[in-house]
This record gives sequence, C-alpha cells and structure tokens, in this order.
Amino acid sequence: MLLVVDNGSVYTKSLLNFLLEKKIEFISHTFDKVILSDLHKYSSIILSGRQKNDPLMNVINSKIIKHIISEKKPLLGICYGAEILALTIGGTLMRMQKTHTGTQEIEIVKTNPLCSGKITVFESHLYMISKIDSLFEQIAKSNVCKFEIIQYHDSTIFGTQFHPEMSDDGKLLLEKFIAI
Repeated sequence: MLLVVDNGSVYTKSLLNFLLEKKIEFISHTFDKVILSDLHKYSSIILSGRQKNDPLMNVINSKIIKHIISEKKPLLGICYGAEILALTIGGTLMRMQKTHTGTQEIEIVKTNPLCSGKITVFESHLYMISKIDSLFEQIAKSNVCKFEIIQYHDSTIFGTQFHPEMSDDGKLLLEKFIAI
C-alpha cells in the first residue's frame, strides 16, 4: 500500500483526488501523524510539498527518507519532498529571488522509468535544490532549476522540484511511479 505524507501543500488534495480517480490503494497521514515504526507496512511513499517550514516536519521526513533508503523501497518527493530528500543526503537549497509559479517545460537528461524527452509541468516554489550529493543523479532540468528531477543512486527514489499532480505530463509521471 502507498503512503502519502501530507506536509501541508495546497496541492495535496489534487494528488489525493488523482489517486482516488485512478483507484490506487493508499493511505494519507499528515506528517505529524505518521507512525515511524509502521513504515515497513507500506510498499512505497510519496512526500508532498508544504506551505511553511516546520522543524518537526523536517525531522520526520528525514527519518522517512532514511528508512526508505535502508529498505530500498520506492519514494517520490514532490517539491518540498524533493528538497528534504536532497538535504537529508547532503544537498543544499537556494532561495529564489521570487516565487516561481506556473507551467514550465523541463528537459529529461538521463534515461529513467518515469519520463523522457521534454514534459510540461506545474511549479510553485520559492526554494530550489542547488546542489546534490554524489549519491544522486540529475534526471531533468529547466531554464529555472538545474535539478527538476533527481534520483537517488540507481534506485526507485526520486524527487521532483515541481508538482506532478497539477499537470497532465506530471500525472503520467505519477502513474509510472506508482507502477514501479
């Protein structure tokens, strides 16, 4: 079963509605209701975006990421979820000059199971991943963000700087992630 960790993004409802439409079996908990000792029960995890910074949210999401890496299970970090993924494994973030919101074409630069070519996605973020650890690979880039999609090593652990739940191409990416 898929676990969706709700970190307070205004777009999480769209993600949950998409999963319901596709008849995907999932459970959703706000980050502060996730029981870390139960993580082994889930086959994969999606970490949503967020609206505001919360130190407890960061701690819990980092623990989830470390568990997923140790268990070698699929994970998709969306926006904040990708940022905390990068931070947990030695990456850095950079504050943008202004919030970047709207559609963006991104270029896939490495073969992966989620997408190929160029896709159009929806972004809404003030921070972006500025550096990734050597354990990550850059999967996609845009003229706004160097790390639109990252992948941990050669695993099924991905982060998207954008919100896939908000565009047709992004929803195809979500479907492929869920099928992994």
